[in-house]
Amino acid sequence: MRIELDRAKCTGLGICESFAPDFFEVDDDGDLIMHKDSVTADELAAVEEAVHSCPTEALRILRESEVARS
Repeated sequence: MRIELDRAKCTGLGICESFAPDFFEVDDDGDLIMHKDSVTADELAAVEEAVHSCPTEALRILRESEVARS
């Protein structure tokens, strides 16, 4: 699975960082840094929480079948 970020929608609130700090960080300028975009089964719960908590819907998880098409 892979995380997709729509930078046009991201406002840098950092809610995703609070749920999955290994994946997301908001820098001093308010820009989101993705430390990694590949998600393992063990990491999925935290990443799903981060994605579902994003108020601007800037994040989404692409399943394997969707990754192959992109």
